[in-house]
Amino acid sequence: MKREDLTEKILDIKREKGWSWAQIAAEIGGYSPILITAALLGQMRLTKPQAEKAAALFGLTTAEARLLNEVPYRGSIPSMPPTDPLIYRFYELVMVYGTTFKELIQEEFGDGIMSAIDFDMQMERLPNPKGDRVKITMSGKFLPYKYYGNEDGVPDYGFGNP
Repeated sequence: MKREDLTEKILDIKREKGWSWAQIAAEIGGYSPILITAALLGQMRLTKPQAEKAAALFGLTTAEARLLNEVPYRGSIPSMPPTDPLIYRFYELVMVYGTTFKELIQEEFGDGIMSAIDFDMQMERLPNPKGDRVKITMSGKFLPYKYYGNEDGVPDYGFGNP
């Protein structure tokens, strides 16, 4: 079985049972609902105990449970740019504000990147009389670029401005 097939099977069962992602995450436990949802959609992996809980919940085989525990091939968006309007808006945010994110992060932290591996994210609904708002908070560890072959007191890493 391919991981995409397992994702479709999980989505079919979720739909058939009328479950929400919050209900599923509460049953599996151990990680944030965002990470569990990402794992069941094939973008992250579950621990063995979580994969076993997911298998029991969804009626999966032992092989399918093992697949939930394997390191996935991440970043599988069917097309670029994405055609789904909601996903496209995130792409649009990066197209419009990506250079601003880069400049402000590197001005504050130095020459490096925000990790998507050592990363946390929360999502919440903010009631608003003009229409509820989506609040997404992302927090990633700053990873400075390492400079090599440096001499004359040049720092090893890209923290701040030397």
